Order: sequence, then C-alpha cells, then structure tokens
Amino acid sequence: MKHFGLWILAVSLIGVVAAIASGAGDEGRMPDLGGAIAWLNSAPLSVRSLRGKVVLVNFWTYSCINSLRELPYIAGWAAKYKDSGLVAIGVHTPEFGFEGESANVENAVRELKIGFPVAIDSNHAIWEAFHNQYWPANFVIDGEGRIRYHHFGEGEYGESEHEIQTLLRENGATGLDASIARISADGIEAAPSGDVQSPETYPGYAQAERFASRERLDRDSRRTYNLPATLSLNQWGFAGSWSDGPEIASLQAAPGRIAFRFHARDLHMVLGPAKGSKPIRFLVKLDGAAPGADCGVDSAPDGSGEIREPRLYQLIRQKGRIDDRTFEIEFLDSGVEAFSFTFG
Repeated sequence: MKHFGLWILAVSLIGVVAAIASGAGDEGRMPDLGGAIAWLNSAPLSVRSLRGKVVLVNFWTYSCINSLRELPYIAGWAAKYKDSGLVAIGVHTPEFGFEGESANVENAVRELKIGFPVAIDSNHAIWEAFHNQYWPANFVIDGEGRIRYHHFGEGEYGESEHEIQTLLRENGATGLDASIARISADGIEAAPSGDVQSPETYPGYAQAERFASRERLDRDSRRTYNLPATLSLNQWGFAGSWSDGPEIASLQAAPGRIAFRFHARDLHMVLGPAKGSKPIRFLVKLDGAAPGADCGVDSAPDGSGEIREPRLYQLIRQKGRIDDRTFEIEFLDSGVEAFSFTFG
C-alpha cells in the first residue's frame, strides 16, 4: 500500500516537520470532486458550484496524527473566512483499510466535531485527480477555479493563511481581518514537541524497520516472539504469539506485548480490534512502571485502557523532561490489530 506520511516529509530524527509549499502561482484548474463516494456536512460540491469562491481543499485521514494536529487550523480558517468567500473542504482519503469504511469516517467526523464539508474519498479518486501524495495536503483555489497554492505537511500555518487572504482579496473580499489566527489545541490535536527523535514506525512487514525481537520477523504466519533484554533507541519488538501481515500485526493469543524505545513527548499507536472482536483491554508501562501523570488521553495513570474501534490512540504524553524511554503495551485479550507508531 502506498504511504506518504510524516517520515517522507520530515527528518524525524531531529524532530523537524518539514513542509513543501508553493507561492500563489497558477498550477492549473481544480480537478473535479465527483469521485467522492459520499459527502458529510454538505450536499455534493463540484467545480461548477464552487465557482466564484476561494476553496481550501484539505486532504486528511482520521488516524494520521499529522492530519489531526492540522485540523484546528482548517476549522479556524473555515469559520474566520466563511463570510469573506472561503469554502473549506476536507477530502478524507484513507491510508489504512478501515479508514475507507464510511461509518468509521462518519464517526470520526462526529467525534472530532468537524463542521465543514467532508468528501469521503475511499477510492482515492480525488487524491489521484489532484496528483496528491501526502497527508495532510492543502490546495487553495481562486474564484476562477485555478489552483494557486499548495502546502504539504504540517506547519507554516501563517504562510498558508496569508495565501488564503491574498486570494480572498483578489476575489473582491474587503474588510478582512489581516491578523494570523493563533490556534491553541490540546489532547491529540496539540502541536508536537520540539524534541522528537523517533520516526513513524510500522509493525506490518511491508514497511517494518528496526525490528529487534530475538526471532526474525515472519511474513503472514503465526510465530511466538520474545523481546531482547534491552532495546536501543527506535528499536521495537513483539512478545507473544503474533501474525505479521504487510499492513497489520495481529495478536493470535493473549497476552501479547509490543515494546518500543523512543524519544518524544507523545507516543501514539494506530490500533483496532479485529472484526467481530470484543473490546480489547491493555496495560501500558513506561520504563517498566505505570505511566502515572505521563499517561495519554487513551490510557489511565495505572496504564489501563481499552481498544473499542480502529483509530489513533494516544498512550503517552510526558509532562516533564523528554529522555529516551522504553514503552511497553500488553494486550490482555487476543484480536488486536496494530498498524503504526507515531510521535509528537
């Protein structure tokens, strides 16, 4: 499966989110939006119905931490400039298979309190029409339907907002508030720390790197794994009975563990229950102990939590100094599917 996440955009080992942007030029006509399988918060929109509006097209997917951290800015711009002629559209294009299910997208949009229109692009039709390769990615279209600006990745929000303002003025908007929005977010949507030395990492063998269990990683077959005595920075491994596929690592029998030696404020995992599974209980440890105040929004101070749906789970948010730490999650029930680690 194609993946274009943060590790392509950034040198994650120095904790810098790099972004690719273009100034207000002319990158051709806005492609059609007819490839959406459904629309949320709006009737279907088209190039014709949007003519005369400045349009912000935001490609995102709901388990991508980079997309989630950008959402408060998209929502803020949508509200601030709505009366000046801006239409913000979220194009939800899945990275993982479960993100292509409309019910999951609807639930995520509701939970995230997204009020602007969202096109469900489960077949990647709009993604391909825009020749996009990144989550998140923003394209700004002028009132004549021409793409005038793009930005790939998180960050550079002031520059993006300035380009939106420029195109709104070109389109005849007056009385614009020229200040740059100061967005404050907490929880999963909070901005990343300035000290991220761990890259996005995939347990599925198609993109697995730095695997350090004592046994080699088998493909598409059940195997019992053991963790080494110690892990070096950014090494990870399994303990217990796991089956590793190209995209998903699946726990075959409980209990089972995954450990990761990381350096970041936040640690997230994209996890889900296998279809038909009941909620899956877990326990998180940090350097061998319960996380306490360093728990994430999806784990308790004693490390406990449950996986009820496929999504991104924030398991660690450190409150103090950021050092190399060893994270471990033990699954007390079988049927968990692990997709990725991300950091912030």
